[in-house]
Amino acid sequence: MTGWLDGKRVLVVGAGSGIGRAVVESFIDEGAQVAALERDAAKCESLGRELPGVAVIAGDATQREANDAAVEMTVEQFGGLDVLVNCVGIFDFYRPLSEIDGDLLDEAFDEMFAANVKSHLHSAKAATGALKQTGGNIVLTESTSAYYPGRGGTLYVASKFAVRGVVKSLAYELAPQVRVNGVAPGGTLSTDLRGLSSFGLDSKRLDDTPDRESDLASRNPLGVALSARDHSWSFVFLASDRSRGVTGGVVHTDGGMGVKV
Repeated sequence: MTGWLDGKRVLVVGAGSGIGRAVVESFIDEGAQVAALERDAAKCESLGRELPGVAVIAGDATQREANDAAVEMTVEQFGGLDVLVNCVGIFDFYRPLSEIDGDLLDEAFDEMFAANVKSHLHSAKAATGALKQTGGNIVLTESTSAYYPGRGGTLYVASKFAVRGVVKSLAYELAPQVRVNGVAPGGTLSTDLRGLSSFGLDSKRLDDTPDRESDLASRNPLGVALSARDHSWSFVFLASDRSRGVTGGVVHTDGGMGVKV
């Protein structure tokens, strides 16, 4: 523990597993007080049991009411809010537009963009007032898919490009009171990232892909398969005062994908 986040009061949205859970743990290690919004009841129970200092609230991050309640709880519990992190996401398992049934397109679009984009907008909207009072910051989860098509299907890639736009727009809109940045992870080990229910993929986990560790390592110049914990330290940096001159930026935790292009 180096204390990079000593005294910071943080809300992590989508905190129950994968990168979100790792962010919670790393932020606690760095001295933050952490609240968590998570939809899954079992994951909420696990957070409360295994990390008793975390203030946990159950709710759907795609809905305004859940985000408002989570921000209110955080402010009541800790006396304010300094950092918002959103790690909510779902996947499409690389499905191209040509293979999406036209009858499912509207439903699949709504589901993908609600989780991957609207949840980020709702959480930022709910938190902005409190963050302006503290001069806080927001860290959203982009993806290597927001920069290199082919790392997901058409809907997933489009949604992550949209998050990239949200980061840029909010950084411009909220300066100078609130900084806004993104982390763009590459593939992640031990993730519970699941597919669209409209495609019948909601029980399929990306981490169940055969030979996933060697597959991930083969995709990037560094030859690394990164864990959620690996990604979480970039969230720590962007949330900390050590990045106080950074807004509208992104940290690419993808093993060097950019040097291949």
